Amino acid sequence: MSYAKISASALAIAALSATAVSAQSRDNVQVAGSSTVLPYASIVAEAFGENFEFPTPVVESGGSSAGLKRFCEGVGENTIDIANASRAIREREVAACAENGVTDIIEVRIGYDGIVFASQLDGPAFTAFTPSDIFNALAPKVMVDGALVENPHTMWSDFNADLPAAEILAFIPGTKHGTREVFEEKVIAAGCEATGAMEAMIAGGMSEDDAEDACLEVRTDGRSVDIDGDYTETLARIDANSNGIGVFGLAFYENNTDKLKVATMSGVAPSTETIASGEYPVSRPLFFYIKKAHIGVIPGLKEFAEFFVSDEIAGPDGPLSAYGLVSDPELSATQAMIANEETM
Repeated sequence: MSYAKISASALAIAALSATAVSAQSRDNVQVAGSSTVLPYASIVAEAFGENFEFPTPVVESGGSSAGLKRFCEGVGENTIDIANASRAIREREVAACAENGVTDIIEVRIGYDGIVFASQLDGPAFTAFTPSDIFNALAPKVMVDGALVENPHTMWSDFNADLPAAEILAFIPGTKHGTREVFEEKVIAAGCEATGAMEAMIAGGMSEDDAEDACLEVRTDGRSVDIDGDYTETLARIDANSNGIGVFGLAFYENNTDKLKVATMSGVAPSTETIASGEYPVSRPLFFYIKKAHIGVIPGLKEFAEFFVSDEIAGPDGPLSAYGLVSDPELSATQAMIANEETM
């Protein structure tokens, strides 16, 4: 039986339901969200269009938060079918979805990615960082001679003689990006704790919760710059600023090694091997979320999701691995979950 016939049958069944999406649906899958997941989703969408009797899915970027916001707008052909995310969906987003009738969501973990710190290939020798270095460079208050003070550092070498005597300038993911959350948790917060800044905040009268929030703040004097666009914008900023450091996904860096060099983090170089082993400290799972109400109504939606996480595509020898995705060792469980349409 062809995939086209399966979709037509499912569409007829769905049309009988009072809660189903209109049977006069568009005929292509629509996806939006994470700029980190974007290259993977684009590869899969193109291959899907070439190998199946369905139109090529439309894949857009915009960031994890923006994609999930669109996903939660409601059920119907005027809303997207899949949201890509470089972080797990938050409880408040699930609640927002539910308020708009999006009650059945399938969470799909596609694999893992690492967050890297990269700079101009011919720029200063930024080759090794620790979370403490990034915190000391970007936090509004840092520890100096045992006291928590306004950040006086203007050069990387001000607080670590092993780093270049270069002006501090970092281009970091904006707050709507899933990458920002991982950057904060595994780099900034870790550096805050390692330098003693968090302990000093609590000793100064802050509650532990307030200290944790304060640890995630970044300086606002122009040395830390939020990038709200995708990684191509960060790359453009690096191109224009020889002293700049940028935060990228591993896959993006690996596709731009002719322009960028990458630093180790806590002595570990980022690679698919060090991420898979858990040795590289700044890594995270990647997801997409499926609107179950659209399965059987939007042609090819389930087939696209199954194709995305198939061994041939998302397995260790698949094309996504060649672009930096670290295969999920529990991929078979994910495949079964999609086949059974299991919701969160």
